[in-house]
Amino acid sequence: MDPYLLDWANLLLRWLHVITAVAWIGASFYFVLLDDSLHKPEDPELLKKGVDGEAWAVHGGGFYHSNKYMAAPAKLPESLHWSYWESYSTWLSGFGLLTVLYFFNASSFLVDKNVYDWSARASVIGALCYLGLGWIVYDSICRLFGRTKDGQVGGDLKVGVLIFVYVCVAAWIACHFFAGRAAFLLTGAMIATIMSANVFFVIIPGQRKVVAAMRAGLPVDPNHGRRGKQRSVHNTYFTLPVIIAMLSNHYGMLYQSKLNWLVLILMMLAGALIRLFFVLRHKGPNRYELVTGSLVVIGLVAFLAAPKAELEAAPVAGAEAKPALTGFAQVESIVKERCVLCHNAVVINKNIQLHTPELVKKHAQDIYQQAVMLKTMPLNNATQITAAERAALGKWYEGGAKTE
Repeated sequence: MDPYLLDWANLLLRWLHVITAVAWIGASFYFVLLDDSLHKPEDPELLKKGVDGEAWAVHGGGFYHSNKYMAAPAKLPESLHWSYWESYSTWLSGFGLLTVLYFFNASSFLVDKNVYDWSARASVIGALCYLGLGWIVYDSICRLFGRTKDGQVGGDLKVGVLIFVYVCVAAWIACHFFAGRAAFLLTGAMIATIMSANVFFVIIPGQRKVVAAMRAGLPVDPNHGRRGKQRSVHNTYFTLPVIIAMLSNHYGMLYQSKLNWLVLILMMLAGALIRLFFVLRHKGPNRYELVTGSLVVIGLVAFLAAPKAELEAAPVAGAEAKPALTGFAQVESIVKERCVLCHNAVVINKNIQLHTPELVKKHAQDIYQQAVMLKTMPLNNATQITAAERAALGKWYEGGAKTE
């Protein structure tokens, strides 16, 4: 596909993905807030109807009165609202974006031969297996260890610890097989796949069985509700780790770190702690130690990801010394060696060309932002640009980006 059309597909899919993700996350956060804001009703009429919790809210100039039936109302209404299309739309648009951006350009985006040398096709198959196995392992943990001695759904602490361990192992695997940027995104996509699969395979089918049993006047298996609640709780704690995994793949300082797998784990842990704080504050009191803990974790990440000074390679004995270049001559040499491969008269990635001094000057800000500040270019550092070369580009731009 033409790179320009791919960029448009990327833009539109990303836009759709963000819209549907906002809808899904917003609904998830709202229902967690609602559940944690319920109070035992005092009105005898509500108690008589079987209402177990109620919450009053004010918003948009009006008042809302929410009631929750732990079992069900005496008469189940014909029309019920089901919250699932937000989840499915988010996953489908995200997988489409992953396909267009990463799978269609696997040799550039998935493969980093300095990490693991395999073919583009093999890396795509590996990525798909990584996503699928994530759900299989997670679901197995929940089913094998998420039961009490009497066979009821439970064991939340044990399940939570095992899931955390698995996510750590999965992050390590991703960072040792895929390019750093792809590893971060794939780990977020794996967890997002688990979240959507929870809705598709567990939560919605369980709710349908409950509704069908109630309409037929049959007893309801309480494990459907317990299992759905367990998976919903997992989903809400997955949310911020997924978001930070998706966002952090845009910051080279994180995924280019030698300990990028640990950086990814710690950033997701910080997200989970922040989400836990907001979940608990609905009931109070505020647990500020969770916020403190997340800030400490982020500070540790900042330390781990800090750029380290690179040692200059010793000259090879007998090799002819190259004359030291200064000024724009040095910049032009760096750009030709590290950037022009993907930005020239024939290959025009991101609508940027750098094969002439005039074009280098024109895109000076782009070079500074991507190669010096964000360190996202060259992609996966395929051309092995050094820290000293990035510094030279930065000095040139900050000095006015002159071409003399």
